[in-house]
Amino acid sequence: MTEQIETVGQTEGTEKVGQSGQTEGADQAEQIEQAEGAEQSARVGQTAGTTEPPVETGQPAEAVETEQRAEAVEPVTDTDAPPRDRRRVLRALARWTAAVLVCGGLGTGTAYGIAAMERSDVPGLATESDGRWDYPRLSLPALPEGSPRPFTDGNQHEIHHADLRELLLPAPAGATEDKKLNGGWVSNAQYVSEYAKDHRPDLEQALTDYAVRHIAARGWTMPDGTTSRVYLLRFDSAGTAEEFTGIELGVGLSPDVALATAPGDAELDEGWDVEGPAVGKSAISVYTEAKPIGPVQTRQAYIQAGDTVALIFQSRKGEALSVPFHQTVVLQNQLLG
Repeated sequence: MTEQIETVGQTEGTEKVGQSGQTEGADQAEQIEQAEGAEQSARVGQTAGTTEPPVETGQPAEAVETEQRAEAVEPVTDTDAPPRDRRRVLRALARWTAAVLVCGGLGTGTAYGIAAMERSDVPGLATESDGRWDYPRLSLPALPEGSPRPFTDGNQHEIHHADLRELLLPAPAGATEDKKLNGGWVSNAQYVSEYAKDHRPDLEQALTDYAVRHIAARGWTMPDGTTSRVYLLRFDSAGTAEEFTGIELGVGLSPDVALATAPGDAELDEGWDVEGPAVGKSAISVYTEAKPIGPVQTRQAYIQAGDTVALIFQSRKGEALSVPFHQTVVLQNQLLG
C-alpha cells in the first residue's frame, strides 16, 4: 500500500510539473500547493504502511522486528523533499521547458531563412559554374526627349537614337580590356583589319558605298586566354543595314568574308537556338569554324538589329567555348533589341 500511494503521489507531481513547464506562465503559488498536496499524500501513505499488521513468516520475533524497522525506513524521493527544494525543481523545469521552446523557434526561423536564400548564397550548396562570365547588370541608355526606341510604333526605319557607344556590351569581371578597343569610336580601317587581307579592299569600299555613320568597338581578354571583339556599325536605316549584311558580308549558311583569325570556312553553329526567345526581332547568324580547325579556334556572330549591325567574335587557343560566346551574343542583342 505504501508503494502504491507513493507512486500515485509521484505521478501526480510529475504531471503537474510537466503542465507548468508547458504553459510557461503558470502561477508559482498553485505549483507549491500542488506539491504540498502530493507531500501530504505521501505522508498518508507512509502512515498507512506502518499500521499494517506484520506478516507471519515463522521467523523469530527479533528478525520480524528488524524487518519492520527496515520497512519503516523508506528512501527519500522527490515527493519527500522539503518545500523549498521542490520549488527549485519546479523553477528549473520551467526554465528548461522555456529554453527548449525558444531553441525550437530559433531552429524554425533559421530553416526558413535558409530556404528563402538563393542556393548559390548558402555555404556548401553553391552551384558549380556552367562557364558563363560575370557581366555587369545591363541597362538601356537614356534616349533624347521625344525619340522612340527601335521596333516601336513611330520608328519606321528602326533607328537607334541612343549613343552607339552606350549600346556596346561592357567587359565581364576579370577581363583585361583592350586599350585600343576601349568602347569608343574606331575608324573604318580598324574594322576592316579584323578580316582576311584579300577581303579588306572590297569591305572598305562597301562601307563608303553604304555610308556607314558610326563604328564603335570594345575588346577584352579573359584569364583563360579567350579574346573577344565586339563592333557596332550604324547605318541610316534598317534597310541599308540589312543589305550590307546580306550582300557585302554574305551572311547566310556561311559568311562570304573570312576573319583574319579564321581564314578557313565557317559553318552554322548547331548549338545556337535559331528561333529561341533570345533572338527577338533581330536577325542573328552564329558560326563556328569548319574542320579541320587550327591551333586557335574562332567563333563569330552577326546581329542585324534595325539600323545597326554587330560583329562579335571570340578566339582561344585550342577551343573557344560555346557557353560564354552564346552568352555574349544574347546580352549584346538585348542591348540592341
